[in-house]
Amino acid sequence: MFTYLDSNIRTRLVEQGKLIRIDNAGQVVEISDQIPSDSVHINILGPIPMPIHLGQVETTAQWYATVRAEELSDVLQLADDLRDRGDPGRFASMATAMAVNSVLVFGTPFTSANPMVRVHSNCLTGDVFGSERCECGPQLEYAAERISTHPDGGMLVYMAGHEGRGIGLWAKAATYLLQDEGEDTYQANESLGLPADSRDFSDAASLIMYFLGNKPFQLLTNNPKKISALHAAGLDQFVSAKHVTGVTETNRRYLEAKKDRGHKLESGDID
Repeated sequence: MFTYLDSNIRTRLVEQGKLIRIDNAGQVVEISDQIPSDSVHINILGPIPMPIHLGQVETTAQWYATVRAEELSDVLQLADDLRDRGDPGRFASMATAMAVNSVLVFGTPFTSANPMVRVHSNCLTGDVFGSERCECGPQLEYAAERISTHPDGGMLVYMAGHEGRGIGLWAKAATYLLQDEGEDTYQANESLGLPADSRDFSDAASLIMYFLGNKPFQLLTNNPKKISALHAAGLDQFVSAKHVTGVTETNRRYLEAKKDRGHKLESGDID
């Protein structure tokens, strides 16, 4: 998506504390046009009150939109060039691969003792279309339910750019055709010459450190890759909690492949 904020609006949001920048350790840093090349910085917009109806959950969460400052600077330069050329009509036709991640905050996890956290990889087919080739949609809804009803609240980190475990929607469509010929979800990625899982969870770790610090929390996941990625980023006070839901006849083979690849699933979870 093409994303642009007029500089005057940007300044106003910064003054209001609704646009901040953090480094990869989750520490707030000054917003400037000069971005160090030796560190990742993330811009955060919010909080934005958002009434939501997700599965059985009807509540109001606080939404934060986040994007790497390095990616955003490229878009802003393009926008400035278009404006200088007097060609504002081109704004609507621009497109970038910029990944805008989201954080939904439920309750008051900042001050509570043991909030819940879900790091959810975006899945258009499951989250939006309701596909039962995977369990992503039900996992998203169940995470919102568990976090919003948890006494200590929590946050849902929604990672854009993770479609198909990082290969993108077009390639994911091709893997579905390969799966229909007998390959499992990981083999299909590899048959395309792509990694079985190329997702990067470092931005999620930075966001968790900003919102919660390095304090105890429960991570809703069955995936050891997420656990090890957050540990590698310096988060070492959390425990993982199994997150199983949405098992159907049409995704059982998919879940079996996950179990075979090390996900913390037992046969009884997917029978």
